[in-house]
Amino acid sequence: MTQKFKNYINGEWVDSVTKETFESRMPADWSKVIGVFPKSNKEDVDLAVKAAKEAFKSWKKVPAAKRGELLGKVGDIMVKRKEELARLMTEEMGKIMKEARGDTQEGIDTAYYAFGEGRRFFGRTSPSELPNKVAITFLRPIGVAGLITPWNFPIAIPTWKMFPALLSGNTVVLKPASDTPALATKLVEIMEEAGFPKGVVNLVHGPGGSVGNAILEHNDVGVVSFTGSSEVGRHIASVCGRTLKKVSLELGGKNAQIVMDDADIDLALDGVLFGAFGTAGQRCTATSRLILHEKIYDLFIEKLVKRTEDLKLGYPWDESIDVGPVINEASMKKILEYVKIGKEEGAKLVTGGYRYEEGVCKNGWFVKPTIFVDVKPKMRIEQEEIFGPVLSVIKVNSFEESIDVLNDVEYGLSSSIYTKNVNLAFKAIEDIDTGITYVNGPTIGAECHLPFGGTKNTGNGHREGGWTVYEIFTEQKTVYIDYSGKLQKAQIDISIEK
Repeated sequence: MTQKFKNYINGEWVDSVTKETFESRMPADWSKVIGVFPKSNKEDVDLAVKAAKEAFKSWKKVPAAKRGELLGKVGDIMVKRKEELARLMTEEMGKIMKEARGDTQEGIDTAYYAFGEGRRFFGRTSPSELPNKVAITFLRPIGVAGLITPWNFPIAIPTWKMFPALLSGNTVVLKPASDTPALATKLVEIMEEAGFPKGVVNLVHGPGGSVGNAILEHNDVGVVSFTGSSEVGRHIASVCGRTLKKVSLELGGKNAQIVMDDADIDLALDGVLFGAFGTAGQRCTATSRLILHEKIYDLFIEKLVKRTEDLKLGYPWDESIDVGPVINEASMKKILEYVKIGKEEGAKLVTGGYRYEEGVCKNGWFVKPTIFVDVKPKMRIEQEEIFGPVLSVIKVNSFEESIDVLNDVEYGLSSSIYTKNVNLAFKAIEDIDTGITYVNGPTIGAECHLPFGGTKNTGNGHREGGWTVYEIFTEQKTVYIDYSGKLQKAQIDISIEK
């Protein structure tokens, strides 16, 4: 019997007021249904925001260290349920087991990091320009945080947003991706088990057009955090801008790995294989462009094609599998359309580029890992985010040209360079226009205690992860304390007594 799931509002598991539902299915075998979920609307969002707003009155007064202790409990429970969560992720999202465990571990790490931040929720103390006066700052919560999360990291990204928001003293309304609603439900169940008070955490399932927009437009939502496409991000910024709502946007990428002629070729091969085809290329940090120095171009491609063709596709819960399915049929069709575009543009397809339907893959959305060579800058497959296992290879004749090619896209999320020359490595760090640069590592592999985000059309300047994410979910409050016993006029010239 198919399991039926519910929304979580004000500490209760409830159906949508619409009574409508939608299904979540396995991308590896579309005939298998994960569960049935409420197809919610604005009324459900109104109920969730009302509960969150009421809970905020008391939650904001809970000491940060005590809020952190609850998040520490969440981490403990996640450790116990790690394998269960990872297995569900392989079924609902399609990540292979090793990657699903890593996604879950990222959530665990984020819980424990937030637990520690409860004891480090620091403001600043500053000298005043006047005598007998002190200046201090505090971090204050904003109120209700609306969180809209994607399907490709269905545990890690909700925790990246939810845990800092809660530690900061906000209450939350979470709208997870409709492709991975079961994982969001399991995460909220864990938070309920940890003991979060009623109304502090709320979960509303449903489409972006109804649930997502209702969150954006709600006057009682004070901050919105979104991860997804740049196109949707622009819409969100526009809607939130009308009410001057604080908004954080983590958007697209077109990330490149540079391999110089002095690089460790085998190490660089390992990096691009993982970066391009890990998670079936469905990461905002995925390596979608490979920039090769002309001296190693032919050798590198020969080795790369052979190793790519050795990658094994299949059910992602099979521990021997290298590449799982893409998330759904629409995504598969988009990827294959880009393969067609690449051929029409004159790039050379050397492997992959088709739906894979052999053996157990016949009922799923599998795309054979794809490599185009002789790709030229400005081709669409070199410029546009594909979000699938498609790699474009570009030849360059110098370090300077490699940097120009890497930077010449509208995105600026992640980047990578393989070289043994420390001078080139540091020049790359300085000259590459991205928020993240790896040296002798792939473009993927963010760590929860460090800032994550990018430049240009990758976002609106905020950084998730680490200490910087708390800037998204707090306001700075400056306090002046004058203990002189008299009126002192700031911004008025005063002379120093001799």
